[in-house]
Amino acid sequence: MIGRNLKNVLVVSLGFLFLFTAFGGLQSLQSSLNTEQGMGVASLSVIYASMNLSAMFLPPIMIKNLGCKWTIVVSMACYVSYSFGNLYPSWYTLIPTSVILGLGGSTLWAAKCSYLTLAGNAHGAQEGRKGSEVINQYFGIFFFMFQSSTVWGNLMSSLIFGQDPDRVDVSAEQLQTCGAADCGLDLNVTHTSSRPPQKLVWTLVGCYIGVGLLAMLIVAVFVDNIDQEQTSQFRGNREPLWQTVLATFRRLRDWRLVMLVPLTMYSGFEQSFLAGEYTKNYVTCALGIHFVGFVMMCFGASNSLCSYLFGRLARYTGRAALFLLAAVLNFGCIMALLFWRPDPDALAVFFVFPALWGMADAVWQTQTNALYGILFTKEKEAAFANYRVWESLGFVIAFAYSTFLCLEYKLYILLFFLLLTTVTYPIVEYHEYKNPTPNPVEELAYKSHSQVEADDIKAVAETPL
Repeated sequence: MIGRNLKNVLVVSLGFLFLFTAFGGLQSLQSSLNTEQGMGVASLSVIYASMNLSAMFLPPIMIKNLGCKWTIVVSMACYVSYSFGNLYPSWYTLIPTSVILGLGGSTLWAAKCSYLTLAGNAHGAQEGRKGSEVINQYFGIFFFMFQSSTVWGNLMSSLIFGQDPDRVDVSAEQLQTCGAADCGLDLNVTHTSSRPPQKLVWTLVGCYIGVGLLAMLIVAVFVDNIDQEQTSQFRGNREPLWQTVLATFRRLRDWRLVMLVPLTMYSGFEQSFLAGEYTKNYVTCALGIHFVGFVMMCFGASNSLCSYLFGRLARYTGRAALFLLAAVLNFGCIMALLFWRPDPDALAVFFVFPALWGMADAVWQTQTNALYGILFTKEKEAAFANYRVWESLGFVIAFAYSTFLCLEYKLYILLFFLLLTTVTYPIVEYHEYKNPTPNPVEELAYKSHSQVEADDIKAVAETPL
C-alpha cells in the first residue's frame, strides 16, 4: 500500500515528467532550430537570467501565500507560455515568454524541493527513520521520473523532424568545422540543421503544449496540500515584504551555503553545455538536427536510471563517493571532447558522451538537491531559492558567452568550475560528518504510530518555512 507522502511524490514527479517533456525538448533544439542571430540561445539566457533575479525574492512569497502545490501549478503555466512562443518564434515572442518562464522556474523548483523535503521528513517520522534517508530516496524517485522526460521529449522531436524529406548529407569539408577544432561562432551557419518545414514545427510544438497542460491538470487534481495549515497561518500573520525578500540573502551568512556556490553553479554550466554546445557543435554539425533528439534520449535514459539508482545507493556509499564518481566522469568527458573530431562513421561515440554525462548529472541533481534539504532544515524556501539563483547564474553565463567564445574556451571554463567544486564541496561534507545537522522532525520518531498519524499535518506545519 502506497502511503500518502509517497503518493504525492509520485504524482508531483509525473507532473514534472510531462512538463519537461515539452520544455526539455524545446531547450535541446534552440541552438539548432532558432539560429537567426543566436535567437534561440539568447532566449535560454533570458530564461535563466529571469529565473536568477526572481529567485532572490519570489519563491518565499509565492510558497508562503499559495502553498507548495498551487505554486507548482501556477509555475507550470509559465512554462507552457514558452511553448506558445515557439509557435511563431521571433524576438517579440520568445523573449517575453522567456521572461515569464524564468519567473515561474524560480518558484517551481523551490516549491518542488520544499514539498519533497516536507514529505520526506513526515514519512521518516511516521516510520521511525532518519528524515535525510527518506529525502534522499524521494529525490532519487523524483529525478528518475523527471529525467526520463528527456527521453520522451527528444523522441517526439526526432520522430517528427525525421519526416522532413529535404535532409542533406554532411560533406567532408563541413566535418572539419565540427567539435573543438572550430571556433563555431558563425551564427548564420546552420550546417545540416536547415529549419524543418513549418508544418512539422507546429506539429511538434502543439504536442509540447498538450503535455504541458496535462502536467498542470495532474498536479492540480491529485496532489495534496501537505502545508495547507502552514500557509493559512502565514496569511493570517503576514511578515513584512522586505523580511521575506531578505530571507534569501540572509542565508548567505551561512558559510556552508557559500562553499556550495561553485558546486551549484557548475550544475548550471554542465547542463547548458550539453543542451547548447554539444547538440550544436557535435551532433547537429556532423549528423543533422534530426539526430539531436536521439542523442539526448540517450542522455535522458542514462540520467533517469542513474538518478533512481544513486538515490538508493547513497545510503550505503554516502554522498561523497557519488560526487567523486560524477567529477571523474565529467573530467574524462571534457578532456575527450577537447580532442575528439566528430565522425559520422563512428556513430556510437555520439551516444557514449551523453550517456556518461547523464550518469554524472544524475549525481549533481539528486545529491545536490538532497544536500540542500539536509543542511538547511530551517528556511528551506530561502535555501532552495539560493540554489536556483546560483544554478541559474551558471546557465545565464554559459548561454550568454555561447555566441562569442570559442568552444575550446567553453570547455576550459567548465573544467575550471569542476576543479573548484572538488575543492569547496569536501569542506562542507567533512563539517557535516563531524557536526550533523539536526532534523526538526526526527523527534516524532519516538512517538507511537497512532500519535504520529494524528499529528502528521501538525508536524509538517511546524517545520519552519
